Amino acid sequence: MMSVTGARAGWVHAESSCAAESGRSRMVELKMADGDSGSERGGSSGGGGGGGFQHFQRDQETQELASKRLDIQNKRFYLDVKQNSKGRFIKIAEVGAGGSKSRLTLSLSVAAEFRDYLGDFIEHYAQLGPSSPEQIAQASVGEDGGPRRALKSEFLVRENRKYYLDLKENQRGRFLRIRQTVNRGPGFGVGGPVGGMLAGQTIALPAQGLIEFRDALAKLIDDYGGDDDELTGGMAAGGYSELPEGTSIMVDSKRFFFDVGSNKYGVFLRVSEVKPSYRNSITIPFKAWSKFGGAFCRYAEEMKEIQERQRDKMYERRDESEGDDVDDD
Repeated sequence: MMSVTGARAGWVHAESSCAAESGRSRMVELKMADGDSGSERGGSSGGGGGGGFQHFQRDQETQELASKRLDIQNKRFYLDVKQNSKGRFIKIAEVGAGGSKSRLTLSLSVAAEFRDYLGDFIEHYAQLGPSSPEQIAQASVGEDGGPRRALKSEFLVRENRKYYLDLKENQRGRFLRIRQTVNRGPGFGVGGPVGGMLAGQTIALPAQGLIEFRDALAKLIDDYGGDDDELTGGMAAGGYSELPEGTSIMVDSKRFFFDVGSNKYGVFLRVSEVKPSYRNSITIPFKAWSKFGGAFCRYAEEMKEIQERQRDKMYERRDESEGDDVDDD
């Protein structure tokens, strides 16, 4: 009897061990499946300190509403619609052949602008002819020895985030490089106590996949972003339901962009100077527009007067020179 009881107890223990092992295997399968998604839960686990209750609390606060996967060449792209206490947003993740990840975060209003910019890049790319062997050979270096300028460039600045879009070319073909930088304020990021610009995240989207990517993004915006009024909050900051359209002017090799925007502080004008290898911008609050405009007009009038005086002096010297020649005769 003792041996039978012992054997039965062994069977029970073995069955329990198998059940536990099966449960652990199922957990591993679930984690592996989750790691193949574009969500934050699929990120690398890091060095132990970043998990625990804070990671669980963040997962509870952020809800994933939809996810779309795109396979373009040897890369995977995930577009995830998420929602937290601040609202809905879209995370874009690029997963390379080696498993490396890069992520961008777009609010739905920025995603709508981003979608429109993608349409512009698609049109420009369609108008480009095939690259010659010489152009491909020089794809990484320009004529002056520096980096070759982009085929087309745009950028967005919204509150503390900047997005740079550059259609470029290398020996593997043409691609859209999208770079995001975030300013967290003093005490964060690369700048330490005096600066807060964090190192940027960059994804590279092969040009052949621009249309597919744009259509997938547009579908998510249509399904989860509401109409245009909802994307902009129904009314711009400061109580304005519409703002002036942006414009640009070309001066020599520079282009100046004038974009009117708004945030929680009010309406502003962003003036951006863009060259092939250089970008810089200033932001002018609405209350200072008249002062800036007055200063520009005053300087324009003063320079006009200075130019007229210089022209008059030049004519006077020429007349005097011609008079001296007559006297010599």
